[in-house]
Amino acid sequence: MYAVIETGGQQHKVKVGELVKIQLMELKPGDKVEFDKVLMVSDGDKTEIGSPLLKSGKVMAEVVSHGRGKKISVLKFRRRKHHMKQMGHRQWYTEVKITDVSA
Repeated sequence: MYAVIETGGQQHKVKVGELVKIQLMELKPGDKVEFDKVLMVSDGDKTEIGSPLLKSGKVMAEVVSHGRGKKISVLKFRRRKHHMKQMGHRQWYTEVKITDVSA
């Protein structure tokens, strides 16, 4: 059984027991969180699709940790102008463990 949820402006396909990195949430490790913006739930050959959200869909999760992602390089360059700016960015995330998916 899996579900597609929306959180932090992104959509994630989740299963029970899976660790998912989502946008940073102001919660402490060990806290429970409920995602009620469920777009789709599938259980084998039975699939429920919302328009846009399912009314009865819920996904429960537990916060595992907070962290920062891999560093990406950002390069701004203007040709023939002797201008180049190089920066890096590491995005903060919250790692959650999916405990329950219900339709």
